[in-house]
Amino acid sequence: MPYRRLPNTDTARIGALRKAIDMEMRQTPDNQPASFKTLNEAKVLCSRFEAAVKQFRFHYDEMAKCNKRFQPLCRMARLYVSHFIQVLNMTILRNEIKAEYKELYQLSPDDYTLPDLASEKALVEWGQRIIDGENKRLAQRGGTPIYNPTIAKVRVHYDIFIEARYERDRYKKQMQRSLDQLNSLREEIDALILKIWDEVESHYNTIAGEERIEKCRKYGIIYYYRKNEKRPI
Repeated sequence: MPYRRLPNTDTARIGALRKAIDMEMRQTPDNQPASFKTLNEAKVLCSRFEAAVKQFRFHYDEMAKCNKRFQPLCRMARLYVSHFIQVLNMTILRNEIKAEYKELYQLSPDDYTLPDLASEKALVEWGQRIIDGENKRLAQRGGTPIYNPTIAKVRVHYDIFIEARYERDRYKKQMQRSLDQLNSLREEIDALILKIWDEVESHYNTIAGEERIEKCRKYGIIYYYRKNEKRPI
């Protein structure tokens, strides 16, 4: 005997509901397998679910576009922050700036390795430290500004990165909210589909075999045959 399986995609969920709703118009009131109450609930919930799916897909697409714009800006900011630190280290090695001034940038005077900038969080922190450190050095100690790149150029790319990151995170939150709403509706949809299927199968319980299965299938019930199970010809 074949077994039922609930839809596992949003498109299939909508299809199963629509199939049951459409069948309402093809049956007489006294021969309706699924109750009018259940089918009316299906109409309302199906519309809400379709809207939620559309909203999630919109936010997902916007998030993808935003992330595509963000990645090059992130790489550019990382390049400028990294390059500035390298130039600062070389300037110190040439004795043009005292090594102790590196503490203004929260860098160790004796360590000439680059900080790890692989993560966005690290880039946010070190970018701000470098900008603040250069401004403090010039304001408190005087001396020649670092050139190629200047801190102004670093600041431009850092600010663009920060703004793009904020926009990306905003889209990410919107997408997550729409996904949470969609997941909640999926549970309701699955419960409602199961209810419809139970009502339909109960209505046709006096019919045996493949005839009963075919009638139930018209209401969107999905049946699967087990491995090695004999199928009707």
